[in-house]
Amino acid sequence: MLWGRRPVTAALANPARAIGAILHTPAAAGVLARALGDLDPARRGMLPPPQPTGPAELAGQLPPGAVHQGLALRAGPLAQPALASLLGGGDDDRLLVVLDQVTDPRNVGAVMRSAAAFGAAAVVVQSRHSPPPDGTLAKAASGGLERLPLVPVTNIARALEQAAEHGFWRIGLAGEAGMTLADAHLGGRTALVLGAEGGGLRRLTRTRCDQLARIATEGSFSSLNISAAAAIALHEVRRTAAKKPDRQS
Repeated sequence: MLWGRRPVTAALANPARAIGAILHTPAAAGVLARALGDLDPARRGMLPPPQPTGPAELAGQLPPGAVHQGLALRAGPLAQPALASLLGGGDDDRLLVVLDQVTDPRNVGAVMRSAAAFGAAAVVVQSRHSPPPDGTLAKAASGGLERLPLVPVTNIARALEQAAEHGFWRIGLAGEAGMTLADAHLGGRTALVLGAEGGGLRRLTRTRCDQLARIATEGSFSSLNISAAAAIALHEVRRTAAKKPDRQS
């Protein structure tokens, strides 16, 4: 189940997403009609007819506290590409976001929303220590789950090694790092690596990073939620890289 206006409308527009049922309350009928009207006719023809329902009935089909805004749907899972397929090719400014054991679906979803906004190619997570791409994550991603892949890998350290083999410069975000992101070697293919709140980057993950950098903050207050840190870091990577020539190998 997916719910909320942005996750639902993004899923409706995604040809890779199989839709089993579309549910809406009377108050959301107009929003749904406009979203369906904006779709390509071929995509619209693949969708099941919308089913009107009451707010309480709709809420009863969702997890407690789900903010559905009058819209929900039953959907099949998205097929996710293998990491190797994202590393090749000739895109010289490709940006990956790598999450090292970030387990909160709301945090992962919020990172995906920012990654999509700043043109990242994918968000990479560890398959055994990350949340499933369910409705909670999709709601936090606000459509981002439909726009870029969430790629599970067995081993983050090995994934970073593979990225390096394909020319990615690996920057780990660490609050105690000596340099700021603005001073890091940005430009070209970049893998931005973030650790879980509290624990941060694990030792093996750190050793696979080419540089560790921090977000410049004021005074002694340097603690940021991972989703906020990711948004700031993604903006800094894109802004700084645009001003610098590609780093030399």
